Order: sequence, then C-alpha cells, then structure tokens
Amino acid sequence: MDLTQARWRRASHSTVENDNCVEVAGVASVVVVRDSKDPDGPKLLINHNDFRHFAGILKSLQLGS
Repeated sequence: MDLTQARWRRASHSTVENDNCVEVAGVASVVVVRDSKDPDGPKLLINHNDFRHFAGILKSLQLGS
C-alpha cells in the first residue's frame, strides 16, 4: 500500500518532545497505525469499523487520566 500521501495525525495530548506515541492516517478503506519513533517501520492496518470500536473502548477506559 502506498502511504506517501498519507496525512498522519497524533493525539492532541502529544507534544513534539514526546515522540512516544502512535500516529494514525485514514487511507482508502483502512486506518493505518504506526509508531511515531519509527515512521518507516511496520504499520497496522485496521478497517474503519474495527478502529471506531477500538477507539470507543479506549475512550471508555479514560486512558491517560
């Protein structure tokens, strides 16, 4: 999959100094997840519905609060 045009996003709580996070990009029919410390490394591809479900679970856990 060509990801050269992907628009990667980080959580709003991430800072430039803190590269210890994941980034996501919506590409075609999937959401792509990568480690911000290794942008050329492996990526996880998740369909949109599964990603929404996953994000909903994380929000319900209130991670980071």
